[in-house]
Amino acid sequence: MPITEADVEKVAQLAHMEITPEELKIFAPQMADIVSYVEQLNEVATSNIPPALGGFTPEGEATDSARNDIPAPSLGQKKALAEAPDAAAGHFRVPKVL
Repeated sequence: MPITEADVEKVAQLAHMEITPEELKIFAPQMADIVSYVEQLNEVATSNIPPALGGFTPEGEATDSARNDIPAPSLGQKKALAEAPDAAAGHFRVPKVL
């Protein structure tokens, strides 16, 4: 699959990156090399290999990752806010993240 400078420019745009024309000339062949390297995986014979399933031990036994849901009492508002660095009017006050 040939990678063109337009492809590199599109990837840069999707990544919200500014890219110079000189960088386009550098990155296009590098990305083409990466894609051709990954395409080698298509040559690997995998028809006789069973699919890998998550959550199994190497021996094939299922692992139990569930735990019992045991209700426990909560801290309560006063106790939770007691250690808050900047509590205000019964709430946690935190810096704006926008």
